[in-house]
Order: sequence, then structure tokens, then C-alpha cells
Amino acid sequence: MGAALRGQREPRPRRRRPEQHLLPVLRDRGGRRRRPGRTAAPGNRGLAHGPGTGHGGAGPVNTWRQTSPTGRALLVTVLLTGLTTFMFLPLLAVHLSSEGVPAGRVGFLVGLLAFCSQGFSLLCGLVVDRFGTRAVLASGFGLRIAGYALLGAGTASATAVAGIAAIGIGGSLLGLAVKTRLVAEDGVPARDMLALRSTFVNIGVIAGPALGALVYPLGFGWILAACILSHLLLAIRLTLRPAAAATAPPQPDGGPAAPAPAAPAAADPAARRRAVRQWVPLCLVGVAFWALYSQLNVILPIRAKEMTGSTAAISVVFTVNGLLVVLLQYTLLRHVFRQATARTLLVVGFLAFAAAYALLIPLAGWSALLAFVLPVTLAEMLIAPSLDEQAVQAGPLGRTGLALGAMSAAGAVGSLLGSSLGGFLLQTLHTGTGIWLVIVAVSVAAAASSLLLPKARMQHA
Repeated sequence: MGAALRGQREPRPRRRRPEQHLLPVLRDRGGRRRRPGRTAAPGNRGLAHGPGTGHGGAGPVNTWRQTSPTGRALLVTVLLTGLTTFMFLPLLAVHLSSEGVPAGRVGFLVGLLAFCSQGFSLLCGLVVDRFGTRAVLASGFGLRIAGYALLGAGTASATAVAGIAAIGIGGSLLGLAVKTRLVAEDGVPARDMLALRSTFVNIGVIAGPALGALVYPLGFGWILAACILSHLLLAIRLTLRPAAAATAPPQPDGGPAAPAPAAPAAADPAARRRAVRQWVPLCLVGVAFWALYSQLNVILPIRAKEMTGSTAAISVVFTVNGLLVVLLQYTLLRHVFRQATARTLLVVGFLAFAAAYALLIPLAGWSALLAFVLPVTLAEMLIAPSLDEQAVQAGPLGRTGLALGAMSAAGAVGSLLGSSLGGFLLQTLHTGTGIWLVIVAVSVAAAASSLLLPKARMQHA
């Protein structure tokens, strides 16, 4: 017996690594144990992927699972409002023309919708910060429902103007409220949420026009009815949902929660200088991006028809663009560029813009367009969410809506400026390669300007 016992090797106790038993036991709001590092520190706002912040094998489905019920409802809102918006928007001019509205007034109304969707973004951002996302969501849904109803009531001048303005401003309120809430999602980096939101938006961009084309033979009123019904149901779902109780982080000793840190004084000269150094180049880069992106609606449709002889060429570009964004954007931002700062993504994105338009100089025909769509889509996938990420980083604590509103306002300026300059280039340079050289030069200048942005990346706790 003794020999048998001596022949068995006594199991050695398993030693835990020091860092394992020194980590505190954390619990979520439901009392369940969770691993440290799942939630960003309050001051960090989960903006970027520092070392060790990723979850193994994380993908869109896992990010969806990590998102709170309210965050999921907001992503569904992005999807459904995108679907109905792109059912409505491409056919608006067709409907107005069929109702006998003069072409000049049709152009004015379509332009008014674009202006109201972005022109009031700064004010809308202030409203989001002042009154909170719930009240702003209710206001946005109400304005949009009223706007669709006014358009359904008739196309008289005053009625149409009021309806278009209500739809545009309501959309601006909805977009900023949803984005502000999503980037504040607990435990999920803002970059992941912005990429997931963009994926849902682009599903609407792809499917919305097709659904609109199917419904339009029944009458434009059916499209308006779909918009009203979807917005009404979403408003009920979101605004009547019980508010989540605000909980402050507990102290290590179990004592009372520490008060929130005071915001820096607005009169601090150093803070003002720091804000100017951050916001001036950021707004300029935002204007440059939307000025470049607007050429997809101004210069490219005309040149694409000239290169291919087909009016459907630009539709092919947008369809492939939307599919690539849906399929690749989340993977690019979450995995391929996981460790990159937002500034790096902006530089790479603008250089991709330059490469896309440079390809149109030696190439022609369908091959040129298919080669063009890959780098231009890469630019869109990297730049758009990175601008929002930089804005949230640069904005003061508690002013996320204002920061995102400022970027949307820069987009409005860039779209208007880019459309005007694009038309000027077409008139002066006609069909020569000079147009592409100008766009390439602006893209490279924007990439260089992005280097003026702060490099520091906020880390998870």
C-alpha cells in the first residue's frame, strides 16, 4: 500500500499568475461578474482600440450582442429610417414633377431638403446636449411625421416648403441624437459602434431605392405612408421605453460615488488655444472630405457617362460602393486597422481618394470605373467614422452632441462648396485630365492637413 502510494506523484498546486489574483472582481449593473477592461473609464468614453481592448474573434454579431437593448433599438432605427428615407428621396423629384411643379422649384425643394438635413447640425447638437437624446428623438420623429403628412396633403408652395423643412430638420435631430447615444454605449468602443451604424445605414442605401421602385407604381402616397408608420412605431418604441437608471462608478472602498469631474472653465486661455489647435484643422479636414465626396454626385456622373456611354454607369458605382461598405467596413475598422489612430485612418483615407481619382487619368471605360470604386470606397469607410471619432475626442465632456453637430455642419459647408467648385471645374476644364489632377491635389493636401490633428489615442481602462 505504502509503495503504491509513493509511486503516485502528488499533484502540484496550480499557481495563478500574479496579475490574475490581483485584479479586482467587477460586477455589472445586474450583479454578474465580468472581466476587468470590458468597460471604458468614465473619462475615456471608449473611443479607440488600445492594446488589449479587443475581444477575441469579435465581429458585427458579437458587437450587436454586447450592445444594450437601447443601443440595439437605435441601430434598428438607423436601418428602418434609412430604408424609408431612400425609398422617398430618389423619387421625390419624380413625384414633384409629375404633380406639375416647375423644374426650378423642384430643384429648390430638393436643395432645401439637403440644406435642412445638415445646415442646422450645430444647433441640433446643442439641443441634444441640453435636453438629452430621448426628448430630441421625440422631436425628430414628430417633425418628420408632420413633414411627410404635409407633403401628402399637397404640393402647394408653402405646404411643400414646410414639409421639406420639417423632414430635413427632423432627420438632423434624429441622426445626431442616435449617433450621440451610440458613441456613449457602455462597454463597446465608439469606433465599433460607428462602423456598425454605417453598415446599417448602407443597407438602407442599397435596399431603399429598390423598395421605393416596387411601391411607387401604387402611388407616392404609399411611400409617404410607409415613412409615417415606421417613424410612428419607432417613436413609440424609443420614447416610451423606461429610462435606464444613471449609475456612478463605485469607489474601491465601497464608499459613496465620487462626484463627476468639473468641466474646464471656458475662459481658460490654455483650453481655448488647445481647442483652436484641435478644431480648426479638424473642421477643415471635414470640409475637404465632403467637398471631395460631393464630386460623386457632380463630376463623376457626367464623366462616367462620357467614359462608358451608359447613363446606368453611376448607378453601378453607387451599388458596388454600398455593397463594399456593408461587407467590409466593420472588418476593416475592427480588425485590419484596429490599432491605428483616427489620424492615421484619415491620412490613409485621403491618400486612397487621391489614388482613386489618379486612376481615372490613364484609364477609361468600365475598367476605369471598376478600378475607381475600390479606393474611393476605402476612403469613405475610413474617413467618415474617423472624423466623428476625432470630434468626440476633441469635444469637451458632456458635449458629444455639439462635437458631432460641428462635424455635420462642416459637412454641409463642404458639400455646398464642393458642388459649386465641381460645376466650375466642369465649365472651365471640360473633359480634360485637369479635373482629376485638381481633385488629386486637394486629396493630398487634406492628407497632409490630417497630420496636424492630435495623435494621442484614448485608451480603455
